[in-house]
Amino acid sequence: MDLANINIYVVGILVGLFTWGLTALGASIVLLFNNFNQKLMDSMLGFAAGVMIAASFFSLLIPALDYGELIYTESSSLFALTIVLLGFMSGGLFLFVLDKIIPHTHPMTKNTEGRKSSMQRSIMLVSAITLHNIPEGLAIGVALGAYNVTGNPEVLVAALTLAIGIGIQNFPEGAAVSLPLYREGFSKKKSFFFGQLSGIVEPFALVVGIFLVSMIKPLLPFALAFAAGAMIFVVVEELIPESQANKNTDLVTMFTLFGLVVMMFLDVSLG
Repeated sequence: MDLANINIYVVGILVGLFTWGLTALGASIVLLFNNFNQKLMDSMLGFAAGVMIAASFFSLLIPALDYGELIYTESSSLFALTIVLLGFMSGGLFLFVLDKIIPHTHPMTKNTEGRKSSMQRSIMLVSAITLHNIPEGLAIGVALGAYNVTGNPEVLVAALTLAIGIGIQNFPEGAAVSLPLYREGFSKKKSFFFGQLSGIVEPFALVVGIFLVSMIKPLLPFALAFAAGAMIFVVVEELIPESQANKNTDLVTMFTLFGLVVMMFLDVSLG
């Protein structure tokens, strides 16, 4: 394959369909089983948290610091670090604002957050997982955009590795929507529909990430750190509390560590 002629937007769309497909695959569990072991569900969410933590640092923050020193060569390394830190905190603040504005409910704890709304619980469940998928899509998009900026094949491989990791952790997120809906009385088909729908925003966020970085190259370090901050917010504010809501603390912690190790291995061995 001639990487010089590759259309990164086509790659982005294909990658987005891949990550959405794994969300749909996770949601399809509801079509196969009437009951699902709660410990396994909690473990899967813990695993997803570990993947996102590792991806945030190894695939986003460290490259953000490296690109910062390359792009801002006329400035001090402290300036590059400041840009990365501002990006990281801005990503967390962005998700904080969305968390306060968009009505959503958590699958396991059933806590409702955001503005008061008369929306059905099914829609608010989809909103919750959609919030997770926005920073994930942006992260992959920014990483793919980095290839557009650098033209380095290794950067493309690293971006695809990140997509694989995020795709893997999308599986339990799809199940985290469809299974609770089925337990509440929705049909299996309707539960599956809402479960897969939660991942549909990811390809769109991905394309936005590619566009922003490709058009505004100095934005790359900030954008990478922004995606990392948004993902860490999701992990700390939602994934970890959700996974430990049923008091399976030790088991979930071990699966969180396992998820971190898996993503670290993928990033180092492939990226």
